[in-house]
Amino acid sequence: MNPSIHDLPSLPHNREGPVFNEPWEAQAFALAVRLSEGGYLTWPEWAAVLSQEIKKAQEWGDPDLGNTYYHHWLAALERLCSQKGLVPAAELLRRKDEWREAYLHTPHGKPIELSKK
Repeated sequence: MNPSIHDLPSLPHNREGPVFNEPWEAQAFALAVRLSEGGYLTWPEWAAVLSQEIKKAQEWGDPDLGNTYYHHWLAALERLCSQKGLVPAAELLRRKDEWREAYLHTPHGKPIELSKK
């Protein structure tokens, strides 16, 4: 039997499927699905890394109330993309810094946009 997305641990869902609190969560979810469909990662390795990220967060004090689930999802994505050479670690850090700066300098309620360089 081939593992599927339904084999992932603790995926928030309701009767219609996965539940997302923020648009970025859906985007991170979709990216993992596309990477799997493209053969860049398997669901078993994805589930293993996601589980490791969740365990690490719990060891650091995450109360595991469900509201940080996609933060772990994103950490697992970043880790796998870096480990597999899909995105260099330095590039991930640079882009995260750019997003952070854009977020901090965007008025509340306005869309966050990265400057074009």
